[in-house]
Amino acid sequence: MKKFLKIIGITILTLFAILLIIPFAFQGKINDIVKRFINQNLNAKVEFTDVSLSFIKNFPQAHVSVDDLVITNFKPFEDETLVSAKHIAFTMDIKELLKKASDDPLVVNSIVVNEALLTLKTDKFGNANYDITKETENQVEADNNSSFTFDIEDYSITNSAITYIDEASAMQLFLTELNHEGHGTFSAETSELDTQTQTNVSFSLDSTMYLNNNSIKLDAIIDLDLANSKYTFKDNKGYINQLPIEFDGFIQLLEDGQDIDITFENPESDFKNFLALIPETYSKSIENVQTTGNFKVKGIIKGKVTDETIPTLDISLASNNASFKYPDLPKSINNIYLNTEIKNTTGNVDDTYVNINQLDFKIDQDVFKASATLKNITQNMLVNAYINGVLNLANLTKAYPIDLETALTGILKANINTAFDMEAIETNAYSRIKNSGTASITDFVFSSEDLNNPLHITNASMSLKADDVTLNNFEAKTGGSDINATGTIKNLMGFLLSDNTLKGDFYLKSNTFKVHDFMSTETEAETQENTPTTTEALKIPAFLECIIHANANTVVYDNLNLKNLSGTVYIKDQQAILENLKSSIFDGILTVSGDVSTKNDTPTFNVKLGADGFDIAQSFKDLELLQSIAPIAKFFQGKINTTLSFSGDLDNELSPNLSTISGNALAELLTTNIEEKNSPLLNKLDGALNFVDFSKINLKDLKTSLSFANGKVSVKPFNIKYDDINISVSGAHGFDQSLEYSAVLDVPAKYLGSDVNQLIGKINTDEANNITIPVTANIGGSLTSPNVKTDLTSGVKNLTAQLIEIEKQKLLNQGKTKVKDMLGGLIGNNNTKTDSIKNEQNNTVKNVLKDLVSDKKTTTDSTKTNSTQETVKNVLGGLFSKTKKTEEQKN
Repeated sequence: MKKFLKIIGITILTLFAILLIIPFAFQGKINDIVKRFINQNLNAKVEFTDVSLSFIKNFPQAHVSVDDLVITNFKPFEDETLVSAKHIAFTMDIKELLKKASDDPLVVNSIVVNEALLTLKTDKFGNANYDITKETENQVEADNNSSFTFDIEDYSITNSAITYIDEASAMQLFLTELNHEGHGTFSAETSELDTQTQTNVSFSLDSTMYLNNNSIKLDAIIDLDLANSKYTFKDNKGYINQLPIEFDGFIQLLEDGQDIDITFENPESDFKNFLALIPETYSKSIENVQTTGNFKVKGIIKGKVTDETIPTLDISLASNNASFKYPDLPKSINNIYLNTEIKNTTGNVDDTYVNINQLDFKIDQDVFKASATLKNITQNMLVNAYINGVLNLANLTKAYPIDLETALTGILKANINTAFDMEAIETNAYSRIKNSGTASITDFVFSSEDLNNPLHITNASMSLKADDVTLNNFEAKTGGSDINATGTIKNLMGFLLSDNTLKGDFYLKSNTFKVHDFMSTETEAETQENTPTTTEALKIPAFLECIIHANANTVVYDNLNLKNLSGTVYIKDQQAILENLKSSIFDGILTVSGDVSTKNDTPTFNVKLGADGFDIAQSFKDLELLQSIAPIAKFFQGKINTTLSFSGDLDNELSPNLSTISGNALAELLTTNIEEKNSPLLNKLDGALNFVDFSKINLKDLKTSLSFANGKVSVKPFNIKYDDINISVSGAHGFDQSLEYSAVLDVPAKYLGSDVNQLIGKINTDEANNITIPVTANIGGSLTSPNVKTDLTSGVKNLTAQLIEIEKQKLLNQGKTKVKDMLGGLIGNNNTKTDSIKNEQNNTVKNVLKDLVSDKKTTTDSTKTNSTQETVKNVLGGLFSKTKKTEEQKN
């Protein structure tokens, strides 16, 4: 017995091993079968990662699977994916695998498709991307010799999706989360198929969404009359969201289309069926909702579907004096009347129309009524609608489970008639748009992530005429800001219904307008330390085209208070154009013109700014841009007139990115004094040029121009005067406060001391007052840590040259002979004497200039040099009362 069991066990293991090994021998055969089917039947590019065979999974049948199948179209849908499927499996008899290409067609018994995406598309020229089967000269013969036949008992499609797009009719159908299975046979002329289907459906036609991710369930038993291509429904129940629908009838395929005859209705008439029709996401659980009244859906679809006709339609939705109340909410909705028809009596698709004859309801004492007619819905839809009623918005969330971040408040009143066709809306043909009526809202509070504080609309009213909406009144507050506006709105219907541009012309007034109140509060998600975060830049809405005439008593922006602001802003194509914007600030007048654009990823600006009579210290302290352009000016006291033209990029909060701006400026200083106490630069200059008291320099009526780009400001040379000393300034500085300046001071020789003046006097005393020497101060470093270096080379050379020239002129006046002798001596006949004179003069000049530009005392100086220095200081000290003096000088 043990031996027998052992033999049985070995035999079973051997058979199992054979079943595992044999598929490897057939692997090439399976690839050939799949490739043969593709080549013989499809005009498309087909790819897959693996084809496998198993005799174990569906023993005694063979199991063939294909992984990662992708079918890609050729022209005119080149490189577009028609089908992708993660896994497809077939079962068939093992003998089917032994057939050759010339044998009878393969018979497939079952098919399983998992995670497939099918995209069906018809373009505006009528080309279909699913038309990929190869045509033969004799299609009947081809059908009789097809590579596959189906004797299916089971098939299933799981976790899949289907998309259908018809560009000609602007129709889109989406089936997502599709799970479908069927059991039956297709080989007999008459048979029965049992199917179960569950999916979510979205359907739109000409930009109108009729179904939006609605859940559809269908359990259907279908009689198959394959000989006549007729499919009859029996014992069928479907679900639209939670609404049950029973239907019967048939669909028959014809040579030129289909013949349809189907009737349907909901089996129950309770009003709860209406709530079941609403997607559960919005209606929530309706099991315990209390309802009164009825709701009935009935429909007949009958006729042929061809290239020219559709079936006739007669579908109705009706409810009479119904109500409902959710158990967890305090209020109910009562007196609900609904009477809607969808009809087509001719079979012509253009004759389909929708009549919403009545849609009424009541919450507390507020009654809302509406009606509408929609005709020609597949082409240029005609709309005629009427709305009349009052709504306390706070009651909506108290009667229906609406998920809102903040509760609604306010009273809405409307009495509106509108009639238009969609083409008129899209093309702004205002003569075909007929609007009339009024609407108002009071005590409405609106909260949003885009606002730092809720917007409280205390009162707003408007009236409609044609396509113009007149904003009669708009009063609102948010944070510390108040708004009062009137104006007109154009193309409101086009904006609401067809994504057209919203146009308007508004007059805006405000007592206090704080810009911060209208900007979003930045909330950063929790991130790891040192992880960079990005925020989305503020954008001017692309849909907005309007003119805003603004007047505000006070506008607060950061630390700036703009008074009596007025001007006009034009908004179009994500660009704001500022025109004649004027305000009082810094004890002067600010004018602004230019534009700001947020059309590109990086916002940009191009602005001209004028400042008339600005207080220098205050404006240059509070405005970062002015600080960067002229950082030294914050130490000035007085007034300034300036114009700046500049452009560049903006950051995410629409503030200038200083590293990108470029432009130019022209400035005029008025009644200006210098406050040097807190300026490292002026203190440094005081130490290097001790004969100049910078607090005494006269900058009144100084005009200068400058240009800036790439973070650097270049100043055109300008002249200032300190008593009878002319000072020429030029150079540049960076927005990082780095300095590259030079100041050339023309110092009269009379201030250079007795040694120089005695030297001049030996030649010609009258010439002393006409001699000046340039002293150059090179300024580097930064504004907070400057360095000043004086250059005496040009000064020594300049003074020496002037002295020689004066002496030459003196000798010339004494006579030709003597002049020749004297000049000969000076210019070369007596080189030793000339060199001695030059050396003596150079040494004298150097010593004087060193004393002039330095406070440092050299102990090795001769008594004569110290005496010269004291003489120069006394002369300059006597001239300027605020020049620093030592106690010895005072004595």
